[in-house]
Amino acid sequence: MSGRCHILDKIGEKPISPWPAFLKEEFRLAIINCNNSFALGPDKLSWSYLKIILKDDNCLNIIISIANMCIKLGYWPSHFKRSTMIVIFKLNKKSYDSPKVFRPIVLLNTVGKLIKKVIGERLQFNTASNEFIQPSQLGGLKFKFTVDAGVAFTHIIHTGWIKNLSTSTLAFDIAQFFPSLNHCLLSFIMRKAGFDNHIVSFFANLSRSLTIDLTFIFISYFSFSFSFLFLFLEQLGLGLSVTLSHQSQLDGVVTRLITGYKRRK
Repeated sequence: MSGRCHILDKIGEKPISPWPAFLKEEFRLAIINCNNSFALGPDKLSWSYLKIILKDDNCLNIIISIANMCIKLGYWPSHFKRSTMIVIFKLNKKSYDSPKVFRPIVLLNTVGKLIKKVIGERLQFNTASNEFIQPSQLGGLKFKFTVDAGVAFTHIIHTGWIKNLSTSTLAFDIAQFFPSLNHCLLSFIMRKAGFDNHIVSFFANLSRSLTIDLTFIFISYFSFSFSFLFLFLEQLGLGLSVTLSHQSQLDGVVTRLITGYKRRK
């Protein structure tokens, strides 16, 4: 592990901070802005119904107890790991020979999403308060705006001018960054950030044994039947419930689906 993470060895470790029990206010604040019109996950529970449920203190206390126990045990229940992936064929494409013309949408269990929202707020608060996050990190953080990025960019340009240097910009995107995330490295970073072993163990377990129910939404001019699709998935050893340890495996599933369709034609 140390050989792979030698770049991070230069970063000092922050003091370990305790992870206090969750509060009712954290859950109520997290759910306020959740969109009631979002598609339902495997639990078929909408945000609007969950908002009503959480108005009852007894129901809210049960969810908080579940969240606290998940952190204490370093375990994310399999119920929350189950998701539904809807694969939509993009319209008006000249060819459907590439996985890029399909749009996968993953729908998660609503209660699990709420718990992770609250945990995400905690993570961001802790890393910001102990100044673990690099000040130049602007994306994906609260209280960071487009104006801040513009100011930082302008500062870099003017600093170069003072030194009689020409400033140029290189923009790039890391494809499949989140699906390709090294979870061992993530645990190492979280320890550096001062999180205790409970929350580190929780995130280590979070990505294990993810189960996805795969559903395809077809364009009308695709001639093969649903029965052929199910048969084809069974031949792939997938059936109707597809277990994916890595989201990028979807490309392989779609590619094999297209290949089978062409052979049938």
